[in-house]
Amino acid sequence: PGTRRGLAMSVDCTPRYCAADPRVGGAQAVAESWRNLTAVGARPLAITDNMNFGSPERPEIMGQFVDCIEGIREACLSLDYPVVSGNVSFYNETNGQAVLPTPAIGGVGLVEDVGRMAAIAFRRPGDSLLLVGDSADPAGGHLGCSLYLREILGREEGPPPRVDLAAERRNGDFVRGLIEAGRVNACHDVSDGGLLVAVAEMAMAGGLGATVELPAACAEAPHAWLFGEDQGRYILAVQAGLRGEILDAAAAVGVPVRCIGTVGGAALTVVAGSTICGAAAVAELKRMHEAWFPAFMDA
Repeated sequence: PGTRRGLAMSVDCTPRYCAADPRVGGAQAVAESWRNLTAVGARPLAITDNMNFGSPERPEIMGQFVDCIEGIREACLSLDYPVVSGNVSFYNETNGQAVLPTPAIGGVGLVEDVGRMAAIAFRRPGDSLLLVGDSADPAGGHLGCSLYLREILGREEGPPPRVDLAAERRNGDFVRGLIEAGRVNACHDVSDGGLLVAVAEMAMAGGLGATVELPAACAEAPHAWLFGEDQGRYILAVQAGLRGEILDAAAAVGVPVRCIGTVGGAALTVVAGSTICGAAAVAELKRMHEAWFPAFMDA
């Protein structure tokens, strides 16, 4: 009572990343937790870890455990995001088959003014969509270990996306500053599924569509740009009149930001120039998104 402060909390881990590269996976779990708190405008304070692994008597499992801890340590030091508690659960196996290494990270952050806290839902037609952060992959997006690779192509291969902790901090601090200044109408970090999934989640949450514009360099092979899971990235919805000011401010501090589209309409549409590459009604996306679990339970 008597304060406008609030607490933000998140729980994150991507076990498939940890299985492919435990050190990177451990760092990524911390970075995504930090990013989720930042995306609502919170200042990340600390984490607790919940380490879930198979039998430590097997050298490969103990190796996963040690490497995940190293990744967590590196990320916590770089992001000034200390571990204040945690627990370890070993011997998570069935018939000798271990669970994927799962260092779940619970984070807590402080929101100074809940009245300016950001949410993922699109709220205003005409807002500009900005992508904060970029990809170092020459294809325009990193597809190794991605959901696109697994669910669409049926392949589980490649390394997880690189975690650039300096870029995580730089990009996140910039986004948080915009939110605190009241410049952001909606914000979502890019994680599982990549950029297009993040935009779809924002559209479904707000019941508003959006048009996403493919960069010319990615028009021939757009899947990597749309579904790559490169780290350290955010989608912002901002007033169109603030777009130039934000782009200038980002350039001044070395944060990559580009305009990728506009909020509005009843469909999520991807275009390349004047060509519509694909479109889906937001209402239908939401129906499908919410129907899978009841259908699974009834099967």
